[in-house]
Amino acid sequence: MKLKRNWTLGIMSTVLIFILAGCGGDSTPTSPPASQADPVSPTVAAQPATSAPTDVPVAKEAAKATSAPAAVETTPVSSDAPSELAKGESKQESVSKGSNVNRPLVAADPGFREELRSSGIRTGGWETDFSFHTVPFDSILSGGPPRDGIPPIDNPTFVGIKDADEWLEALEPVVSFELNGDARAYPLQILMWHEIVNDTVGGAPVSVTFCPLCNSAIVFDRNFNDLVLTFGTSGMLRNSDLIMWDRQTETWWQQLTGEGIIGQLAGHKLTFIPAQIISWQDFKTANPAGQVLSRDTGLGRRYGQNPYAGYDRVDNPPFLFDGVLDGRLLPKERVVTVTIGDVEAAFPFSVLAKEGTINYNVGGTDLAVFFKPGTRSALDSGNIADSNKIGAAGLFEATLEGTKYTFKNEGDKIVDNETGSVWSIQGEAVEGPLAGKKLKPVVHTNSFWFAVAAFKPDTKIYQGK
Repeated sequence: MKLKRNWTLGIMSTVLIFILAGCGGDSTPTSPPASQADPVSPTVAAQPATSAPTDVPVAKEAAKATSAPAAVETTPVSSDAPSELAKGESKQESVSKGSNVNRPLVAADPGFREELRSSGIRTGGWETDFSFHTVPFDSILSGGPPRDGIPPIDNPTFVGIKDADEWLEALEPVVSFELNGDARAYPLQILMWHEIVNDTVGGAPVSVTFCPLCNSAIVFDRNFNDLVLTFGTSGMLRNSDLIMWDRQTETWWQQLTGEGIIGQLAGHKLTFIPAQIISWQDFKTANPAGQVLSRDTGLGRRYGQNPYAGYDRVDNPPFLFDGVLDGRLLPKERVVTVTIGDVEAAFPFSVLAKEGTINYNVGGTDLAVFFKPGTRSALDSGNIADSNKIGAAGLFEATLEGTKYTFKNEGDKIVDNETGSVWSIQGEAVEGPLAGKKLKPVVHTNSFWFAVAAFKPDTKIYQGK
């Protein structure tokens, strides 16, 4: 199934009106053609979805936008004029002088100017060196908002558990991770309006990112060779996934893969930091002294509301995606994905919900995939606190202090077979002989299948016992 580019471009003006009206979100679904298929079998991959009438609910703001005037006057941040970078002079040259490590890993493309013109990408205002790129320019689409039109949070503030309890519902989803003993929670009700938080956690510079269109929450190390990068939103998408940019070299980065795709650092990859999407209740239980991203961002947004209401229906086609859908699973099936060596594996939530914990070897590494029901979706109801419960997952090395463990579910508890210890969704033993021990988290993503398949088409799908 291929969604036509003219369909996606045809609805962009409506989306842009919604964004510029003060809502600040990414390209909001405006009832794209839905698809209908049988529910995903826990043991057999789904067949490609077939076309059906549109019946996907949308946010009230989006509905209002459809009757708004056809255009909104804004000050553009770019134009069709060729970038000055093409002349070989830019600020990133001074950044990279004396540093051979901050150079592109690909050869310059002598025909890049013509490719840029035909792609429709606007380069004016950018100091990105477009002569270096790892992807075709015509694979990139505008998401509607201009550069940093979805504003990243550069100076985040935090509150304690008690304060956050006043506005976070127990099962709301948060991005959770710990670095050097510093445990942080980043509620998706905030992240979906900003997509990037440039932060320092445990003394280390990091970026916490979330792409609502792919449901992908990824944390990156901002240290890059001799640079400390800060990231913004480019306003561009590829395979419906957020394209970030860094302010030091103006390289464009693909969020789901962490790869520099255009610019001075094209071909390089960012370092991932393990993180999970779990419920607020699970985070605060495990981290009573943890810190929570504050809603006091200085940017007026409707935190707690979901501007993508109805977007995550499992058979619904993705927004601003003109690739070919991989019919092994339905487009919006949530999957836990991991890459170890040359092996890429996906564990569908539908299988996890049936089997609970999965013990599996990927690329020679014994893994434990945990699943706990309850955590709500951030992309279902217009009010996140009322959204469907879709559960949460975590992925860990199954070997602890030289001993391999296997895990199972006993009722609502995750238990290891070897000692009978009880484990949390965050990989910590909370009862039994191993109480206090923690499994090593493994970098993974909890995202929609269509995006995983688009970027990693050789991904193997766990089909159940």
